[in-house]
Amino acid sequence: MNPILESFLGILDLEQIELNIFRGQNRPLGRTRVYGGQVLAQALIAAGRTVEEDRYAHSLHAYFILPGDLEIPIVYEVERLRDGGSFVTRRVTAIQHGRPIFNLSCSFHKDEPGMDHQAEMPDVPGPDGLPREVELARGIAEMIPEAVRDIYTRDRPIEFRPVNPINPFAPDKRDPLSHTWIRAVDAVPGGLLMQQAILAYASDWGLLGASLLPHGRSFFQPGVQAASLDHAIWFHRAFEAHEWLLYTMESPSAFGARGFTRGTLHTQDGKLVASVVQEGLIRLVQPRSLSD
Repeated sequence: MNPILESFLGILDLEQIELNIFRGQNRPLGRTRVYGGQVLAQALIAAGRTVEEDRYAHSLHAYFILPGDLEIPIVYEVERLRDGGSFVTRRVTAIQHGRPIFNLSCSFHKDEPGMDHQAEMPDVPGPDGLPREVELARGIAEMIPEAVRDIYTRDRPIEFRPVNPINPFAPDKRDPLSHTWIRAVDAVPGGLLMQQAILAYASDWGLLGASLLPHGRSFFQPGVQAASLDHAIWFHRAFEAHEWLLYTMESPSAFGARGFTRGTLHTQDGKLVASVVQEGLIRLVQPRSLSD
């Protein structure tokens, strides 16, 4: 297995410290707080570890309550709310310093036949020939702050290939719509739960940025304060995380320092595997001077 992916999967492979209680480590991403997608993925793993293997996650709804501390592990407490014949419900609370920083409600479903239809996949260029996001970052490495330059220019366990990339330091104004191809860099073991955790992790990467596109702003610019507030995913079909998924992200609304975004993920052959919705803080603040 690719060693970068193997190390990343180790972050998602939680330590069980008691019945219904798990502990997860953190992976720094050049931020002062824990990346929200990491907590989302770890909480999903914690919930899934308390569910029979013939049930798969079909929906999750989460709130980010407090910023996560990178310096200490996160404890996940799972409540077994319901074990029905077809559906299983779990609630997960992530805790640091004795306080909840995140909570998740997740529902699992036993596979069964049913009616089948889906929204069509957008007509955009495929991933072949598109530059990796990390290659784009290396092309503007001198503009990335030195403290985080290595993190943003190193190889990653998940590959991102934007269809229409922007310069995050000088973004132009665009419609609030973007498309990015994503995949894990190698085959992911662990069954469907781990595939879904990879998707959950990646789903928080760049989604809120769609709400900044019509304003010509990005998270790399001074004066932009951004954070995920809540996040929801519906898993429609099984998939393999190492095969290409087209992540289409759009923002129907931004108002009151909050951006509303939603996304869809299609396989390369057009199957809709997941839908995502998120609201986040997008606050404009006075940039701090070097003397502050």
